[in-house]
Amino acid sequence: MADDATARDLALSLSDIEAAAARIAGAVVRTPTMHSRTLSEMTGADVYLKFENLQFTAAYKERGALNKLLLMDETRRSRGVIAASAGNHAQGLAYHARRLGIPAVIVMPVTTPTIKVSQTEGHGAEVVLHGELFDEAYAHALEMAEARGLTFVHPFDDLEIIAGQGTVALELLEDAPQIDTLVIPIGGGGLISGMGTAAKALKPDIELIGVQAELYPSMYAKFSRQKLPCAGDTIAEGIAVKAPGFLTAGIINRVVDDILLVPEAEIETAIGLLLQIEKTVVEGAGATGLAAFLAHPERLKGRSVGLVLTGGNIDPRLLATVLLRGLARAGRMARLRIQLQDRPGALLSVIRLFDRHQINIVEIYHQRVFTSLPAKDAFIDVECEARDAQQLHRLEEELQAEGFAVHPVEIR
Repeated sequence: MADDATARDLALSLSDIEAAAARIAGAVVRTPTMHSRTLSEMTGADVYLKFENLQFTAAYKERGALNKLLLMDETRRSRGVIAASAGNHAQGLAYHARRLGIPAVIVMPVTTPTIKVSQTEGHGAEVVLHGELFDEAYAHALEMAEARGLTFVHPFDDLEIIAGQGTVALELLEDAPQIDTLVIPIGGGGLISGMGTAAKALKPDIELIGVQAELYPSMYAKFSRQKLPCAGDTIAEGIAVKAPGFLTAGIINRVVDDILLVPEAEIETAIGLLLQIEKTVVEGAGATGLAAFLAHPERLKGRSVGLVLTGGNIDPRLLATVLLRGLARAGRMARLRIQLQDRPGALLSVIRLFDRHQINIVEIYHQRVFTSLPAKDAFIDVECEARDAQQLHRLEEELQAEGFAVHPVEIR
């Protein structure tokens, strides 16, 4: 890392983060930290959750945004601010800008979930949709800032933003000082840079572990000196950043001990577990900390771990899909493709077996024409729900014993 970069990132100190905490106090929620008995039993670790999804805008991002706005002079405030964001930085900046009477423009990728667009507009910001990914929206926002004389507020690569995000660690370690490991999602790196700076100053021996989605391992690649592709439709769009920050990379190189990658299936499962166990809604990026436990169980076993649930802005339709897919993976729901003769009574004989095993049929799709089966045969796809995978397995065995060919349609 270049000397000037090192000097700049070392300019961020615990005192900066403590000052930010005093500055934003009362205007952001001091979110609770709670011990999860069930997740602790499941993972073999002592798990503490920091509920940043309970902020007014449902994400930690408003901490850094507010700190930045409060440090701006009146001239810059009157001209207005602009940002590029996949959603949570946008909402945090828009909300506090309106509260302080500052005009705000937000450039968002066209792929941003509808709920985040509508909520940002609801906070009074002018929303401009541009580009498929954050990097394209970011470039357009810089052009607009120059053309309209607006102050660009970076979502992560800004020391004042980073200081605001670091206040999460002050609260977490005050509430649970026994924590010896922090597991923090990484997109551009603002949260882990701020939290890492604070945590290492307060507890030099604390372990700091970052988490990224496998599809967007930008900081992991930089951290491990590898060239890895960053592309795909990740459910953790809040951390889908192709190019990590310059300042944040320097800080991460200094304070972070490890970065783990998590696949999409584990992120989906983590969202479902947090809803079922903790009764809390968390978006994909916010669930990656728990996903790290699922993907790397031995890495965190026996530790006292603080997880930050960074945000809860997930599209309701997407959440429904994730939960149903989770039931399928757990064997609670299934789609069975069953081959049978196309004759009267054949379908009824199948349905009777479902009734005998007390498995509920959700939907049936009957196909005679678009199939490679003989003309006298057909197949049906039956979507059904059961108590558990064993109950479904017993049904499959009896269907086969009765002469029906059964092929479960699985998801990965």
